[in-house]
Amino acid sequence: MSTTPAPANPKVGFVSLGCPKALVDSERILTQLRMEGYDVVSTYQDADVVVVNTCGFIDSAKAESLEVIGEAIKENGKVIVTG
Repeated sequence: MSTTPAPANPKVGFVSLGCPKALVDSERILTQLRMEGYDVVSTYQDADVVVVNTCGFIDSAKAESLEVIGEAIKENGKVIVTG
C-alpha cells in the first residue's frame, strides 16, 4: 500500500509598510492567511506569491512602496498589493 504525500502548504512572502494602522491590517491579513493554511516565508524567491500591504498617503511612503513593489515583481513576479 503506497501513500501519496500531502501537498505542501502554499507559501506567501509578506511586506508591511506604512502607518500603525497598516501594521494592524497586516497582522490581520497574516492571521487569516495562516488560518487558510499558508506558510509565511522570509524571501521573495521562496514564496508562491508576495503580498505588499502599504499606504500611499505621504510622498516618501509612495516612493518606498513603489520600490518594494518593483523589487517583489522583479524577484518573484506574483505580487498582490493592498492598502
